[in-house]
Amino acid sequence: MTTVSNTTPIISLSAIGKIEILRDIFEEIIIPKAVYDEIKSKHDGYGYNEIDLAFIKVETVKNTELVSHFLNLLDAGEAETIVLSKELGADNTIIDENIGYGVAKETELNVIRTLSILLKAKETGIVTEVKPLIDEMVIKGRWYSNRVYRSFLSRANES
Repeated sequence: MTTVSNTTPIISLSAIGKIEILRDIFEEIIIPKAVYDEIKSKHDGYGYNEIDLAFIKVETVKNTELVSHFLNLLDAGEAETIVLSKELGADNTIIDENIGYGVAKETELNVIRTLSILLKAKETGIVTEVKPLIDEMVIKGRWYSNRVYRSFLSRANES
């Protein structure tokens, strides 16, 4: 199963010490060079060390022209994540930001978000509860609207 990830999911899960959820669900995560560079640019940031774990592989995007096209709407990490997903025929593309998520959907990628990964982790027994994980992500800087937060906890049967 080929899974390509953008920056935010890696940072969010690293912030709460749960990066291994990605490994447990997907076995291997592929990131474009722009994502690697973005995470490595903050020496004391979440994900800085985790990005070098063996299950995370860095690949270089070939179609730089398409990346440039997407840069009108997206940051470099999102643009390269979408293009790399297309180039690899990825089974999953992990993007949290709304615009990037929408563009990835429009390009017919199977796009998932960090909250869906947490739900899958609960469904498969990797974690027993998601609420403490979401709450910790929020404390560490992640933001979810009240509607998204309540709706997700309801889906996870934790409301």
